[in-house]
Amino acid sequence: QVQLVQSGGGLVQPGGSLRLSCAASGLTLDRYTIGWFRQTPGKERERVSCVSPVGNTYYADSVKGRFTISRNNAKSTVYLQMSSLNPEDTAVYYCVTTNRAGTYYWRETGFGSWGQGTQVTVSS
Repeated sequence: QVQLVQSGGGLVQPGGSLRLSCAASGLTLDRYTIGWFRQTPGKERERVSCVSPVGNTYYADSVKGRFTISRNNAKSTVYLQMSSLNPEDTAVYYCVTTNRAGTYYWRETGFGSWGQGTQVTVSS
């Protein structure tokens, strides 16, 4: 059974930094595209960042230059390092895989496994 377990959320002041982790079990992490989405009540779900099996990365314009996605294949863990945080970054963050191994994206495969979500609140 595939499971994604998230950690690292919490409260941070504007301008601060936070790192989210997503630990995967039951799949070979480096064979899947995996990324981070965020959800705020009343707003559309936003794709924040993702990384493909060959290392290609994507960042939403709203986070480009501030967030960095990375992957530790030995630990089957994906990270999202968030810097220069502002209140607009407040959301529930989810990690999620594609539903097929290989260099695919969600529009081709649909969604695979979801993490449980973690709250990030940026406030003074």
